[in-house]
Amino acid sequence: MSKDLKLATVGGGCFWCTEAVFQEVKGVQEVVSGYSGGNVPGHPTYREICSGLTGHAEVIQITYDANIISYEDILVIFMTTHDPTTLNRQGADVGTQYRSVIYYHDEIQKEIAETVLSKLASYFDNPIVTEISPLDVFYEAEKEHQDFYKNNQDYGYCNFVITPKLTKLRQLHADKLKS
Repeated sequence: MSKDLKLATVGGGCFWCTEAVFQEVKGVQEVVSGYSGGNVPGHPTYREICSGLTGHAEVIQITYDANIISYEDILVIFMTTHDPTTLNRQGADVGTQYRSVIYYHDEIQKEIAETVLSKLASYFDNPIVTEISPLDVFYEAEKEHQDFYKNNQDYGYCNFVITPKLTKLRQLHADKLKS
């Protein structure tokens, strides 16, 4: 990986939503849906994650060009395109796998995450419950979960949940989007 390419790992509910959001962001090279933060060894399956018993969160891992977009900007987009004030829930998706979480890759990312959450606290009516934790292991999700929105735009969940998030992204962060 080039020294200008960096990684960010976040979870904001269903990874289909966060993946679709960041695929539109300028400077983002790749978005991979996956799992992190669990307490069961080995590569979990989607079915195991959905049980809520493994402790993993649905996350995305973003490869981005730090010359085009900053880690801080990625976190601001992340925090303003999901609800970071609901514990273990995003809309109708409920369970620890849907928690709001930032997995940092180094101490600098940790400090930036803490600063962004502090700065954005007044933006929300309720307290932010987003977890900030060190990244331990990232497990890539199954193939059918990659590029989900791109491949399934007619799917009901995409129409009712993801499309409104993309509309919000385009309204709030138009200057940060690919043309």
